[in-house]
Amino acid sequence: MTPWSDRTGRFAPLRAFVFAALFLPALWLALAAARNGLGSRPTNEAIHQAGLWAVRLLALSLALTPLRAASRSAKLAGVRRMLGLSVLAYAALHFGLYIYSQHFDLAKVTSEIVKRIYLLIGFAGFLGLLALGATSNDAMVRRLGAPLWNKLHRIVYGIAVLGVVHFFLQSKLDETEAFIMAGLFGLLLFARLSKRVQGDLTWVGVVASTAAAAVLTGVAEAGWYSFKTGAPFDLILGANFDPSLGIRPAWWALGFGFALVLARASRPLFRQRPAEPGLQGIARKVRERLLAPLRG
Repeated sequence: MTPWSDRTGRFAPLRAFVFAALFLPALWLALAAARNGLGSRPTNEAIHQAGLWAVRLLALSLALTPLRAASRSAKLAGVRRMLGLSVLAYAALHFGLYIYSQHFDLAKVTSEIVKRIYLLIGFAGFLGLLALGATSNDAMVRRLGAPLWNKLHRIVYGIAVLGVVHFFLQSKLDETEAFIMAGLFGLLLFARLSKRVQGDLTWVGVVASTAAAAVLTGVAEAGWYSFKTGAPFDLILGANFDPSLGIRPAWWALGFGFALVLARASRPLFRQRPAEPGLQGIARKVRERLLAPLRG
């Protein structure tokens, strides 16, 4: 089966689009490196960008389940494995570029990972991705069994936490995007909890998850910068929710929640309609009615 076809072998436009789009960040990174567009420290910038896209794609892969629950679109499930493997690919590029920056001195790489907590956290997340990648095929599902396979793949939530913490700790000057990703992961967590409690991702669950993610993101960012700078917490919190001062992570969380709202509103578009009988079905029914008296 090709990446752009479904399990029946037919061309799947959504799968083809996602498959092509997943190469774009790597292509941009390669072109930027070739044109000396990665700044004065190109290797460090390449490491940063590869890791950033790994976190972004991890968030997108985790978003598929709430989006599918909200919209009830079965097609979204078809790209989940593809997105998961892309996370591993960009994380491997991130780690490989780091090894390159250390001149392939594996002893030094190991020493740095042990000494620096943010590297240790990132490496633990990478090992988790390797485990998920190695079992992301139908053969391993059959070998492990669906219950055990599902339990193993739940570690993706822990990997997401490790990824955000790693991202936050290495963002020494500006933690804005780290808070944006934390807000998105928070929204996805609240949406999953709401679905588990209610049995469905209802309008109340979508709105409550969005509000909770936005408020907690704003509070967390304000608390961090208040602790870091000594500025009053209430002033920073007010600034975070003031759109005239720029789009802060709390507003990004609201935007992500709005996407979930749109997915919930689109549910009627994906409502399964009863299939009309084809010629073969009609012929079978006619044949059964004709033969019924003979059988009786």
